[in-house]
Amino acid sequence: MTPERLALVEALLAQGRELDSTEPDHDRRYRNVDQATAELMHLLIRSLRPSSVLEIGTSNGCSTIWLADGLDDRARMVSVESDLRRHHEAIDNLAAARLDDRVELVLGDARQVLEKTQSQSVDFVFLDADRRAYVDYWPDLLRILRPGGLLAVDNCISHATEVAEFISLVQETPGTETALVPVGAGLLLVAGDQ
Repeated sequence: MTPERLALVEALLAQGRELDSTEPDHDRRYRNVDQATAELMHLLIRSLRPSSVLEIGTSNGCSTIWLADGLDDRARMVSVESDLRRHHEAIDNLAAARLDDRVELVLGDARQVLEKTQSQSVDFVFLDADRRAYVDYWPDLLRILRPGGLLAVDNCISHATEVAEFISLVQETPGTETALVPVGAGLLLVAGDQ
């Protein structure tokens, strides 16, 4: 990551921490990934060299920048955000990072995006959105992941109760392997059939 991009994401993380600590409305918070989680995902992207990445939960684009920075020039990425304010902030932040040509930012409902995504077309999915919807997302997440693809789900330790049903569902699905990585808020990694 260039020093300029790193400075930008560090500023976004600081801005997010400041707002999140004072904002009483949970839905108005940024809820950005922490730096350790972002660095791990960046490393995974650089190592796996996916050609197609889907992020569900753009927020202001902080994690999007980390993911997009690790992509090869040939790769494509789609990031979905349902909040208009955060979507526009992400547009500005991706432009400031000079990564707006690598990412299609979608304002809308993740369910609709998942339903329209082709089967076995995505190599890497990062899920950091409304945890109440994860169980409903699972059939489509499983369908769109390419064999050998990877799903990364944030907040699986910090919000263990909220994601317990989802994690059980994933672990009971034949052909999947999981690892709960104790980094940041807890990152669940799910690998599909090879």
